Amino acid sequence: MSFAELGLIPELLQAVADAGYTEPTPIQQQAIPVILSGLDVMGGAQTGTGKTAGFTLPLLQRLARHANTSASPARHPVRALILAPTRELAMQVFESVAGYGCHLNLRAVCIYGGVDMNAQIQELRRGAEIVIATPGRLLDHVQQKTVHFSQVEVLVLDEADRMLDMGFIPDIRRILELLPTQRQSLLFSATFSEEIRKLADRMLKNPKLIEVARRNTVSETITHIVHPVSAGMKRNLLAFLLRNQPDMQVLVFVDTKIGCSRLSHFLTRNDVSADAIHGDKTQQQRTETLDAFKEGRLRVLVATDVAARGLDIDDLPCVINYELPHTAEDYIHRIGRTGRAGNKGRAVSLVSPEEKHWLAEIQKLIKFDIPLEPVPGFEPETPEHAHGHGRHHAETHAGRPSTSSKAAKRTPRPSRAAATPKIAADGFDFSKPYEPSSAKAILQTTPHDRTPFKPQRPLAALLGGLGKK
Repeated sequence: MSFAELGLIPELLQAVADAGYTEPTPIQQQAIPVILSGLDVMGGAQTGTGKTAGFTLPLLQRLARHANTSASPARHPVRALILAPTRELAMQVFESVAGYGCHLNLRAVCIYGGVDMNAQIQELRRGAEIVIATPGRLLDHVQQKTVHFSQVEVLVLDEADRMLDMGFIPDIRRILELLPTQRQSLLFSATFSEEIRKLADRMLKNPKLIEVARRNTVSETITHIVHPVSAGMKRNLLAFLLRNQPDMQVLVFVDTKIGCSRLSHFLTRNDVSADAIHGDKTQQQRTETLDAFKEGRLRVLVATDVAARGLDIDDLPCVINYELPHTAEDYIHRIGRTGRAGNKGRAVSLVSPEEKHWLAEIQKLIKFDIPLEPVPGFEPETPEHAHGHGRHHAETHAGRPSTSSKAAKRTPRPSRAAATPKIAADGFDFSKPYEPSSAKAILQTTPHDRTPFKPQRPLAALLGGLGKK
């Protein structure tokens, strides 16, 4: 099937051709005709499936009749509102609207927090048919009376499940009360929960359900790997993997902002081109870092989940979970940055014994077991060799401290020797005799924070191929 067969107007077909696309993805094949017909849509699609173009193209076609060259703001009222959970995702949607709408005389503006409102106010005063916004900043403009919704024809709620995770549902409800009741509404979500269904019932009228993949599944183009490793050895293993794949661009996920910055600095000190992106960075810093990564000037981007949804990079080969997410659904969102649009990708997770329960939850959600591939010299400690290394490992750990139960906080922490048998009984096999490899011997005698890590053997020789299952 071609884009022309979907009923798109010549201006949009030209823009699609300019972007280099020839065939629509499954979500585009199903969504575009339905949206063009004027029906409400509840869409379930994994990230990287072409979902954004799936609603952007028909939205632009619906508004094409309003296109004009007048400079009067009154001739450019807001006719479409697109809500996104993060600044990065809002910018990504804006770029899609601008790209596909380049042959139409329609105006678009992107509204998000973290920057001064005055420039956004000036853009809104000049008039724009399409507003892409994060909920919080949009309500700021509503309070300032710098945006009006009386002529909105289409509402799009993108990444609705992420909106729920970030606590935006009350803001969404407030915005819904401000919109005309007679409108077309589109809701897209990678996962569906009871709360999302309640929101859909309130927002949509007799919606058409469109799903192009089973719920809570991952792309079949992604190869999944778990490297068992002690928590204190993670950053050295990460440096080892990166130094042995010098041409591979990688997105690394961590849980905390401080862990994100520390890991980025550690990699930089070890001659790996890396930078960090997290919530404490200014919008300008985040934009500059993302641009450097997208353009290939930055090899490793260390990120918190703030980048899990908004980062759109063509053919990103690998995502590494330095720390597993505490919510299984976030694993799907993280690894969705690779293996996009039919390209092959790798999802590598560095899993310490303390994280095994999160790994179990992820495997339960995705409905398959991820292969374990120990890296020689970095395996978790065996019980009989745990003594003498615990302090060394704890001092070199660059991430967050390991979690513990409330009971553990009230009592002295058990030694590794005592705790390991219980952990081993649940998953990892720690029964093999411990034989220090050359790589581990180096790590045990070298100050990690001062001397760059120098691997002794190529990664392929150690793993037999990173991407093999």
